[in-house]
Parts: sequence; structure tokens; C-alpha cells
Amino acid sequence: MNFNSALENIKSYEAGKPIELVVREYGIDKDHIVKLASNENPFGCSPKVKDAVRTIIDNMSLYPDDSMVKLKSALVKKYDISSDELVIGAGSDQVIEFAIHAKAHSGSKVLMNSVTFAMYEIYAKQVGAIIVRTASREHNMEEFYALYQEHKPSIIFLCTPNNPTGDALDAQEMISFIEKVDKDTLVIVDGAYMEYARFKDPSKAVEPKDLIQKFDNVLFLGTFSKAYGLGGMRVGYGIAAAPIIKALYKVRPPFNITTLSLEAASVALEDEAFVTECIADNFKEMKRYEAFAHKKGIQIIDSYTNFVTLSLLQGQNSSEIAQALLKKGMIIRDLSSYGLNAIRVTIGTQVQNSRFFELAEPLL
Repeated sequence: MNFNSALENIKSYEAGKPIELVVREYGIDKDHIVKLASNENPFGCSPKVKDAVRTIIDNMSLYPDDSMVKLKSALVKKYDISSDELVIGAGSDQVIEFAIHAKAHSGSKVLMNSVTFAMYEIYAKQVGAIIVRTASREHNMEEFYALYQEHKPSIIFLCTPNNPTGDALDAQEMISFIEKVDKDTLVIVDGAYMEYARFKDPSKAVEPKDLIQKFDNVLFLGTFSKAYGLGGMRVGYGIAAAPIIKALYKVRPPFNITTLSLEAASVALEDEAFVTECIADNFKEMKRYEAFAHKKGIQIIDSYTNFVTLSLLQGQNSSEIAQALLKKGMIIRDLSSYGLNAIRVTIGTQVQNSRFFELAEPLL
């Protein structure tokens, strides 16, 4: 059977191994497995969310509210924007898909960092777009601008903080770059980990309202999958000038967010104290990883997220180490598919992190 030829050069996204698969493959007791691979909040979601979701179970036979008025109202209040400047997706990656299909086409060029979120390239290639990447591992805005001038891309992706490396752009440096970009180029600022960056260093904080008031060609992305602990609910959002949002709605399928997900995300926004407490614990535990890396002589990228990236030493193999840890019930992310001899480890609870150090000590 023949398929769309654009699919020939697309590699499927590699998600972190689920706990259930490790149980089946290695026969390890589920209670002895620690998953530190997908950057989930190790404390889960607010207890208020769990209580709220239980109360609407009986509504599952009905289609969800496609106007998403409750969630939109909460986000409008949080960011001081209008509802026509907001679109909701099944994860922020669905909003990325909307943007690619609305703006790019065969022959379009899409500019992104050399090492960044894989779905940018996957979605772009689905429409036949040409990928342009920087050479630097971390976002270098001078290099971005040189490539922008050379290629005149339809879309530019700026992932800050960046996944899978954890580094973050200085907000003012990013704004200075966008000021030099043509208004017909869509600049997508992926802030999936922005709650963490804002907590650690205000100079890295990107405020969506400021962006869209200053630029009518910028789309900011946020998600409930990370700091809010709702990865299993799949809720993300995009904030942009109304004309951009209007275009994205033309490619959005109806009822793309479930009733349970809408309720969970709405209530999560009511308990910011829980999120702040989780983020504070994250950076407290991150210091243990920094100390571990220093002890081992391993480079650790300065992270503004809920994960750390460890660049391994010569003679150490990230795939072999990740596999060895997996066999012991520790799930982390091997970054060899990104061209890096590195591992990415989600910051877990104190107990989970202690288990990582125990298992990784003889391997690194």
C-alpha cells in the first residue's frame, strides 16, 4: 500500500517507556519501578483536581463543552488576555500541529534549534516543509538571525526553557530577536516549562500578554502536563493575536478536549499554591543532581525545568547506561536519538532521586 510520500523521511516520536511495559519486559514488580523519563510532576496534581473530577464522572456520556468556557475564563483571568486570543489543544503539541497546518506547506522552511522538541520537525515534515536547524546545542540568537536572513522561514520555533536540554533564553534577548523578524513569519515560543523558569530566574520569564501586545506574529504555548501534574489529561493552550487564533480554529477538530480534562485543568488553576510548592521542591532536589554531577566530573546543563541533562564522559555510553538502569527498574531518557551522548533525568521526589543516585553511582 502506498502512503503520503512525505512520511518516508519522518521518524516516529519516541515516548518514554511506560511503567507497564517495563513490568512486562523485565518482570520487575511495579512498586519497584521509578519513572524519571517524561518530565511529569512526581507529586501528581492538586488534590482539589481529583475531588473535582470525581464529581463529574456521570457526565461522560455527553460530549464536552466545545466552547470550553470554564477553562478559557480561568486562563483569561490568569494571563489578563481575551478569549479570542486563546486556543486549547490536547496538549500543547496539538497546538503546534494546528500552527504548522495553518501556516506551513510543501516547500516552506521551518527554523528551529539543533537540539529541541522532536514534534516540531515531525509536524513540519508532514506538510512537506523544509527543516532548518542551528549548529549550536543551546539557543544562539545571533545564529538564529543569520539563518533567518538566509532562509526566510515561514515559522521559527523558540523553545524556552528548551526540551531536552533544560537551558532557557533571556527574555529580553528573545524579544530583541523577534523585533527583527518579518511580521509574516510566525514565531512560536514554546513555554511548556515556563512555570519553572519564572520561579528560578525572573529574567527568563516570558509573559504571554506582553508578547502578543508587542507582536502580532507570535504564538505562545503553555501546558498543564508539567508543573500542574496533568500529563494524563492532555491539555495545552496557545496565546496569540486574534487573527492567528482564528486561523488555528480552522484546523481544530471539534470536541478535542474531554470533559474530564477540561474540568481538571480548570480546577488546577485554582490551586497555584500546590504548583508553587512542587516547583520549590523541584529546585531543592535539583541541587542534589548538581552535586552528584560535580562529584562524577560530568557536565550538567544549567536547567530551568523539572529535569536535568547529564552530558556523559568519553567512554560512557548513554544508551548502555539507560538500558542498564532500565533493567533495574529506573526509567530515564537516553538522548542518543538527538545526537547527544547524554541522559535526561526528571527530578522526582526525594525518595525517587535517592534511588537514582544509588543505581547510577556504579555506572557513571
